[in-house]
Amino acid sequence: VQLQASGGGLVQAGGSLRLSCAASGRSVSRYAMGWFRQAPGKEREGISCMSDLDGRPYYADSVKGRFAIASDNLKNVVYLSMNDLKPEDTAVYYCAASLVAYYSSTYYCQHENGLDYWGKGTQVTVSS
Repeated sequence: VQLQASGGGLVQAGGSLRLSCAASGRSVSRYAMGWFRQAPGKEREGISCMSDLDGRPYYADSVKGRFAIASDNLKNVVYLSMNDLKPEDTAVYYCAASLVAYYSSTYYCQHENGLDYWGKGTQVTVSS
């Protein structure tokens, strides 16, 4: 499975971006996918994950109410809509996936090793 994240860029504070993560190489019927980010000098954090096991998206407190995860199963694409962006959202954003959803959405965002496939990151820069 190959994952390709796109949609990053430079945006002013208060603006919006939508990231896309396209999966190719294998069709997925039940799965888990997530978005992670790593800011300079910080550890990578799980910000939003979605597992077919529980169907309830997880959001980190730092993005709750501003970001939304959604999927298009026909296209094998997962989106992360980001609104009201803040300078502290500046980071490299990664998408990751597991072909079988063994765990909850919360688990996947809090335990990176649950996700088997990772895409290259896309840079998001929010200017003040």
